[in-house]
Amino acid sequence: METAVTDPVVGLVLEGRYHLQERLARGGMSTVYAAQDLRLHRTVAVKVMAEHLAHDPTFVDRFTREARAAAMLSHPNVVSVSDQGSDQGLVFLVMELVRGRTLRDLLQARGRLTIGEAFAVLEPVLSGLTAAHRAGIVHRDIKPENVLIGQDGVVKVADFGLARALTGTGQTSHTGGVLIGTVAYLSPEQLERGKADARSDVYAAGVVLFEMLTGHPPYGGDTPLAVAYQHVHHDMPTPSDEVPGIPWEVDELVARTTRRDPAVRPLDAGAFLADLEDVRNDLGIERVPVPTGRSNAGPGTLRPTNRPGRPRHPSDPGPADGTEVLGSTGTRPGRGSRTSMLPGMGPGPTTDVAGRRPPLEQRRPGVPQHIRRRRARFAVAVVLLLAITIGAVGWWLGSGRWTTVPQLVGKEQAAAIDLLQEAGLTPDCCEEQFSEEVAEGVVISADPDGGEAIRGTDVSLVVSKGPERFEVDPAMVGRPLDEVQAEITDSIPVVATVVQDYDNDIPVGHVTGFEPEAGTELVRDQPLTIFVSRGHEPVTIPDVIGLTPEAATTNLENLDFTVERTEGRSVDVDAGEVMAVTPGAGTQAPHESTVTIQVSVGVPQVTVPDVVGSSEADARAALEAAGLKVEVNEFFGNRVLRQSPAAGEVVDIGTQVTILVTFG
Repeated sequence: METAVTDPVVGLVLEGRYHLQERLARGGMSTVYAAQDLRLHRTVAVKVMAEHLAHDPTFVDRFTREARAAAMLSHPNVVSVSDQGSDQGLVFLVMELVRGRTLRDLLQARGRLTIGEAFAVLEPVLSGLTAAHRAGIVHRDIKPENVLIGQDGVVKVADFGLARALTGTGQTSHTGGVLIGTVAYLSPEQLERGKADARSDVYAAGVVLFEMLTGHPPYGGDTPLAVAYQHVHHDMPTPSDEVPGIPWEVDELVARTTRRDPAVRPLDAGAFLADLEDVRNDLGIERVPVPTGRSNAGPGTLRPTNRPGRPRHPSDPGPADGTEVLGSTGTRPGRGSRTSMLPGMGPGPTTDVAGRRPPLEQRRPGVPQHIRRRRARFAVAVVLLLAITIGAVGWWLGSGRWTTVPQLVGKEQAAAIDLLQEAGLTPDCCEEQFSEEVAEGVVISADPDGGEAIRGTDVSLVVSKGPERFEVDPAMVGRPLDEVQAEITDSIPVVATVVQDYDNDIPVGHVTGFEPEAGTELVRDQPLTIFVSRGHEPVTIPDVIGLTPEAATTNLENLDFTVERTEGRSVDVDAGEVMAVTPGAGTQAPHESTVTIQVSVGVPQVTVPDVVGSSEADARAALEAAGLKVEVNEFFGNRVLRQSPAAGEVVDIGTQVTILVTFG
């Protein structure tokens, strides 16, 4: 009962109904408990979200909506969801409890499955996914861990909607964000754009089929990024490369469902299931029970191998009753078998009736004349042959064994070989080298390259492959700079220089073009300029001064600027019109940057200075310096007695101030 001690959640009763009794599994995002439904008196599984996710309102909202959508699914191959809620700070999901193991457990125990077993597992998975896709639900995280195999052999898909609910949490690590699913099973569109639909589930199911057939996922790597790169840039390997004997129809099924372009995959799980049934029918694959990893033969029974022997087919050679096959006849030879004659056992010499050999015919004495003439002619022929042979040997030992190596440089390969053979020399052909001067197929050099040589000597030829040329793939345009640089460094021996340039269509950091252009033939160590986008070129700020704020905003937004608005006062611009723009009109600003317009709310205002008690001249000077007009009412004297507006009032610039000048 260690779980009850170490896990404080065990023993809680959620919403007064679900009594958490045992922790079944724990992951980075949630923990699953076996619980007793006190209302219906049944055992259920309760998945409790991790605390850091339970406090994220966005996640909780999406999780709730997706849980409701998953609960709408009613299919025998989908783990049913019956309730969802939150209590005591815990966000939880109540679902069917499946006693058994995951497909991952089965693969770890078995290594890999036969084709029949793999189809037996995948068919119910696709059946459950078909129901989900037709209900508008995308799983987004199909993998062996989410395929449950009950003790009764029923296959169910778990965690519907959870991967989808995690999008939008703002997390980007391998424990959150759109890449929350295991990278080994994510489709290229999920990895590149975070987008997923039913065809993304088809891709993941195709990867699971590959793993069931081979015992491992198609791609491996030291980091998730390395695995993701292979999904995006490589075609799926074929299972038969790993497991010889897998039919090409199965290879093609895996390839068709894991195309990198989702447009050429089956439309949804239902289409995948139909293709799988077609392959089953074409190959005549018999239906087998879903492997549960449990033996039915009792204790001590050995686990079957990954490739169990198939039942004997009537067309197989050999007796059906298990009789030992010893020869091509399929039967054990007996003592009465037909006897063959051994070499040397043919009939003996002819004998007479008494068994005696007939006497030999006696030769007559002397040699016939025609035989003597024949012997004489033979003797003369032998003498002549000996003479010719001795002469030839002498010639060979003298000058005859030497020959002249012909001039080969500049000759076509075939012509050079003919010349060597005519001279009695052996062509050692051919080393190939690139050459800027010698045409393809023409001899560059020979060794030896002239003079005399003994007949039969090997002459080595070096033949031109023509000029060495390299090409930059036009498909590199639009790709990230680091990828392009790595590919050029590995395969094209040129001197590359990177130049930043504006481009209105290609994102920042992606290649916009090359100089010379992509597809042009390049020589070794030739300079190559790689142009990289700095982003959209700067945009000139239009003159919007004097326009209404609405018109100015429209003009700027049409140039993709973000417009901010402030207010100010201007002597020259009427209220309600744009009096200034920042950056200034005619200057250039980054594309999609922010431009501020200042809208006039009237002329500037000033505070009326206090001139009471001042001389008329001083008062006039102070008021005019403040931008105010002065009207003087004199009543004998030169001191200001009163002013209007009063000192300290805020008035528009140019306002008239009346002062009363009298005796002070």
